[in-house]
Amino acid sequence: MIGDDVRIVVVAVDRDTVKLGIEAPRTIPVHRSEVYDEIQRTNRVAAGDPPPKPTTERAKVADLGKTRRSTPKES
Repeated sequence: MIGDDVRIVVVAVDRDTVKLGIEAPRTIPVHRSEVYDEIQRTNRVAAGDPPPKPTTERAKVADLGKTRRSTPKES
């Protein structure tokens, strides 16, 4: 549970893939991180604010995704 109204549920498990679902009232917006980031970027541009510098944690998460998807090295 996240708070009293939002719940994360495991929808399916297949080998090394886990699919998650989010149960939340329609009044609570739920977005994937890349969609949320784009919404925030669009709002900042519309307000005339400069874009924020990437945070170290976000860079680490992005790097983690890249290393996991990389192809194995040949011996």
